[in-house]
Order: sequence, then C-alpha cells, then structure tokens
Amino acid sequence: MTEHSFSTTILVDRTTREAFDAIGKVRAWWSECIDGPTAEPGDEFVYDFAGKHRCTIRVTEAVPGRKVAWLVLDNEFDFTRDETEWVGNTMIFDIGGRDGRTEVRFTQQGLVPAYECFDVCATAWSFFVGTSLKNLITTGQGLPSGRDIARVPAEEHALAQRS
Repeated sequence: MTEHSFSTTILVDRTTREAFDAIGKVRAWWSECIDGPTAEPGDEFVYDFAGKHRCTIRVTEAVPGRKVAWLVLDNEFDFTRDETEWVGNTMIFDIGGRDGRTEVRFTQQGLVPAYECFDVCATAWSFFVGTSLKNLITTGQGLPSGRDIARVPAEEHALAQRS
C-alpha cells in the first residue's frame, strides 16, 4: 500500500458479516447513480454523477466478513485537468474484529495528495464511508447521493453532507 493513499476507518457494533453485506449494497451508501452488479468478484458497475464524475469499477475480491476490493477501470472528472486520476486505483475494505467491535478500514490505493481531486475525494469518502456506510451497517439506512442531487457539484454535495 502506498503510504500516502487515502484511508478512513469506522468501528461498529455489528458482525463482520453485516459489515461485509452492507459494503456490497453500494447504492444504499454511496450513490443511487450506479448501474450494474456490485457484490461479487468480476462484477462491474458504472458510477455516473451527472457527468461530473464517471467511473467504471470491477469488484476484484469479496471474502465474506473479511475483505472487499475494487479496481477502477476508467474514470473521468469534469473538474480536473487530468480526468483519469483514479484509473488503476484499488479501493479496499478490510474488515476485522477490534475490541469486541467490527472495524472497517477503507483505503483507496493511489488516491494521493498530489491528485487535483484529492481534497474533494477525501471529503466525499470521509462522508460516504464514515457516515453513510456506518449508518447502513448500524441502522440499515445509508445516506447515498440520489439521482436528484446528482445535479449538485460533487464538492458541494460532500461539504453539505458534512455540515
């Protein structure tokens, strides 16, 4: 893992299997703007946030109660000079027990401070993993971006969700 990759960790009072199952329900915690299957190795899905951010992701690993990994196959941002900043990045959800609770550590390998999108992306992941996914795991209700909010610039949505 690149030491400068983005990571965030949550702790929940649920089982590792419950956390794993929730991660696979990407539309319930990240965005309703996702097309395609999202849970099994080999599944590919497209995230399209109103043309502002579009990427294709392949699920590369799904070990129940332990780990989920995704590979970004292609990516386009409308707010960066280099639209392909995420291409080849791996997103990993490591799941395990810690002090009687379940820990989920999300890492986007390759999302580094040198990326033009780093601040926006780090803010968004902090919300979607740290709040939305956590809520989905603990209450059954995530806070994904909806198709209606997709008209709002990604950075405004991420900042609005944090306040």
